[in-house]
Amino acid sequence: MDTDAIRLFVIAADLLNISAAGRQLDLAPAVASARLAKLEQQVGADLLHRSTRKVSLSMEGAEFLPFAREILAQQDAALAALGHASKEVSGTLRFSASSTFAQRYIAPILPEFLQRFPAVNLELRLSDTLVDLIEGGFDLALRNYAIEDSSLRARKLADDQRILCAAPAYLAQHGVPKTPEELSQHQLLVFHGSGARTLRANDERPSSSFPPPGAKKRVVCDDGASMRIATQAGVGISMNSCWSVQEELDRGSLVRVLPDYEIEDQSAIWLVYPKSNVLTAKVRVFIDFLLEKIGSSPSWTR
Repeated sequence: MDTDAIRLFVIAADLLNISAAGRQLDLAPAVASARLAKLEQQVGADLLHRSTRKVSLSMEGAEFLPFAREILAQQDAALAALGHASKEVSGTLRFSASSTFAQRYIAPILPEFLQRFPAVNLELRLSDTLVDLIEGGFDLALRNYAIEDSSLRARKLADDQRILCAAPAYLAQHGVPKTPEELSQHQLLVFHGSGARTLRANDERPSSSFPPPGAKKRVVCDDGASMRIATQAGVGISMNSCWSVQEELDRGSLVRVLPDYEIEDQSAIWLVYPKSNVLTAKVRVFIDFLLEKIGSSPSWTR
């Protein structure tokens, strides 16, 4: 199978433009189209749907795409092992992360990464909604929960502790809860899709949960930054990761609620990539960079 044609297909699938993909490989539009047509004959399926107005990925093309990326990664790794790799790390890295975490910790350090590696481009998909790494064709993702998917590998970036917090103005108006049971009398903000978490006291008091049974969830949100901002504005009590609210805690615009209770949570912040993928140079240098800038001494654990 022609790996040059596979590389052309991957670029065309990313750009949804055959001519533009051909230009990246110094191919004329007619030559690019012919190579893709030959590849489709070899695999026995139409990988791309073409019309006079647009190009789209076919169902077969979507199924073939992750394997095509893997073929190219294996080729690059094999050439690197034989000493034929380019001295300069290059390529487009597709990275998925929580928008809340990325705004605070990743976006501010991107200029330094891009300066170190001028031939690496980043395609960022930033959302607090979970994405599928393999189906989405991502090289790397950041996750802040325990990894259970057997098709993924993970490298721990940092610990992730969760706490309850509220704005001082809210507590002044509604009172400070002294026990977990009193949380049911307060306005609660919870993250969409999250289950109850165990609250365990530092002494012999019995454990409880957040949110407590029967408590009214006044606001349900699927964006961590918005939940933090709403909490700071005085909407109610919410559970947040320390990395999300540390700046507000330091300034006093948020304060901990029930500080004598720990939230039992096995999660951490992980850098995750598909198990089947070769760890290419562009992925390896980005992982090393994030470990250096964030994982070596996380600001929220000081």
